[in-house]
Amino acid sequence: MRVPSPPEAQVAPARIVEVRRSLLKANDLRARELRQRFTAAGVRVVSLVSSPGAGKTALLEVMLTRLRRTHAAAALVGDLATDNDAVRLARSGAPVRQINTGNLCHLEARMVEEGLAGWDLGALDVLFLENVGNLVCPSAYDLGEAERWVLLSVTEGEDKPLKYPTIFNTADVAVITKLDLAAAAGCDLARLRTNIAKVRPGMAIIEVSARTGAGLERLLQCVLRWR
Repeated sequence: MRVPSPPEAQVAPARIVEVRRSLLKANDLRARELRQRFTAAGVRVVSLVSSPGAGKTALLEVMLTRLRRTHAAAALVGDLATDNDAVRLARSGAPVRQINTGNLCHLEARMVEEGLAGWDLGALDVLFLENVGNLVCPSAYDLGEAERWVLLSVTEGEDKPLKYPTIFNTADVAVITKLDLAAAAGCDLARLRTNIAKVRPGMAIIEVSARTGAGLERLLQCVLRWR
């Protein structure tokens, strides 16, 4: 005789879905408020998402160093643990704060809001949000940014956009990093660009190298194009 499942077990999946919907709704409302704050303050906010090791921090350090010559730039950096990235980025001379997410694989609007406490947004021209290294979870969480960039390195394989289409569909710009390693890694750049276009036709694609500076000017123009 089959023993019926307890009522709790029968409704658990529905409860999980409802909780997730509530969390996302609350995040979206807070992200909307953040976007209004950013707009009112006149600060351009760009978030960076990628898998671990794609070169977000290296590229961000170079951009902050260059931008500080003419603009007030800052960064909020997300990681599960340690302040290693914030310490590295502080070498640029820009204001940097670390957000430790604990066991969460993404930043949330609430974390960004808390991380901004005490900062004068009106004194900033550009604010970068460096998300936790992950190409899945961050796609569902709006942070109030003006633009989201998805970074992928030439060492990750040309099929990365096909494997993680959601993050590309929620981003505005695809940044191919570590361009100086393309030949050594055997990366077929034309195929990589084609795969990005298959997932997101017409998406802006910028190829850069933090080491050599290739493509950096175009990327900085992308940051400052609202000016």
